[in-house]
Amino acid sequence: MGWLWAIIVGFVLGLIAKAVIPGKQHSPLWLTTIFGMLGAIAGNAVARAAGVASTRGIDWTRHIFQLIAAIIIVFVGDMLYMALWGNKHRRRERA
Repeated sequence: MGWLWAIIVGFVLGLIAKAVIPGKQHSPLWLTTIFGMLGAIAGNAVARAAGVASTRGIDWTRHIFQLIAAIIIVFVGDMLYMALWGNKHRRRERA
């Protein structure tokens, strides 16, 4: 069940990150989900380092760290995706 929640949280974080970043992102949805999952992991690590890993109730601070990490990872990951595979997709669209 843990993997299912990780995929769901990654999906939601990735979509929110894509919505926040200005312009069009070209990475596919499955890659955005992976970026969101990585953002959740990185956000949890930063929250733990900041000392807010365990609080009572909903961990809003931890979720904000996760979202910020997801935004950064989606932004950088999309730039890498376009640098590596962007020209191949552009050539296919023109043909």
